[in-house]
Amino acid sequence: MSEPLVIGFETSCDETGVGLVRGHTLLADALATSMAEHERFGGVVPEIASRAHLEAMVPTVHRALAEAGVTASDVDAVAVTAGPGLTGALLVGLAAAKAYALALDVPLYGVNHLAAHVAVDELQHGPLAEPSLALLVSGGHSSLLLVPDLAREVTPLGRTIDDAAGEAFDKVARVLGMPFPGGPPIDRAARDGDPSAIDFPRGLTGPRDAPYDFSFSGLKTAVARWVEARRRAGEPVPVADVAASFQEAVADVLTAKAVRACRDHGVDHLVLGGGVAANSRLRALAEERCAAAGIVLRVPSPKLCTDNGAMVAALGSRLVAAGVEPSAPDLGADSSLPVDVVTR
Repeated sequence: MSEPLVIGFETSCDETGVGLVRGHTLLADALATSMAEHERFGGVVPEIASRAHLEAMVPTVHRALAEAGVTASDVDAVAVTAGPGLTGALLVGLAAAKAYALALDVPLYGVNHLAAHVAVDELQHGPLAEPSLALLVSGGHSSLLLVPDLAREVTPLGRTIDDAAGEAFDKVARVLGMPFPGGPPIDRAARDGDPSAIDFPRGLTGPRDAPYDFSFSGLKTAVARWVEARRRAGEPVPVADVAASFQEAVADVLTAKAVRACRDHGVDHLVLGGGVAANSRLRALAEERCAAAGIVLRVPSPKLCTDNGAMVAALGSRLVAAGVEPSAPDLGADSSLPVDVVTR
């Protein structure tokens, strides 16, 4: 008998994602984004995101089914992001997922967005080693997770105490006159800059600081003050050097803490995920430091690092295979769903 076909719905922020997965095989990953509608506001506007999800949902489902060469009646289970995320956006995905699960008479799994970012790597590199450690870096999250069993046990080791890394990229990009979202333009500008040109601070790296937590608010402020000082003095701002030095500070802290956590917990597999995992310097430095420490680094392709339906379907597939009980029909959205709650 073939493995169950799982459809996944992702609407935690501004991406409407629908994925289809059978086992560890990705069959379809359809995506619609409302990013262009948020650009002029310099960030995601929850109400706009929710309306965009409503408009994009059915066409995105149809595209996913067509790409996979299946029909809705072939689906064996439905998975959907239940949190964390924007409440209004999550509710759109939940409503759609419940409707399909009810109409098709198949089980429904409400899953954790962060755990899904870990699960998506299985679509590219096969089953995760257990335990593994995961470094998830995005616009809303910067987390270090110990993953003994992705279907049942995820333990948070560290998190951001203020700005997430992706949020810092967006704010620094704004200071430098770059568009939203800030990650890609900073990455491009940094290629022509000197990462050692400016010694920006590394937050929470002192001997008395929390070993696995992150802080990027001070770094963001330091960049803004440095740029403002240059402008007040009438001096040109070396945008490439600022971008490269800022990016280096972020990558340095993230990778150093991830490798330290691996060593401290005796784990030799690290998964790097989330939208900021597409950053070229972060990927390169993680690869360099993991190789030196004897740690196997697993990084999904950039397309799978950002929010998508494939990651939700991947976690749903893992839950089905593990025999985890489905969610109740009255499953609700939880904007602050704890990372150690893999499914609701």
